[in-house]
Amino acid sequence: MSNHGNSENGRFAALDRALGDILKRFGDGAIMRLGEATHLQVEVIPTGSLALDLALGVGGVPR
Repeated sequence: MSNHGNSENGRFAALDRALGDILKRFGDGAIMRLGEATHLQVEVIPTGSLALDLALGVGGVPR
């Protein structure tokens, strides 16, 4: 049973290392865990179609 706990801890440690590498390489907001949602201000170019802008989620095409 203790082997299962060690493998779980190893998996979480590997996941934390991978996430740290991605954040270091691509910056904040590149990847996030579920529930850590933060609102970022993004410059956008409106498409002229309200439905498309809403579907994109940021109000247009990100610059």
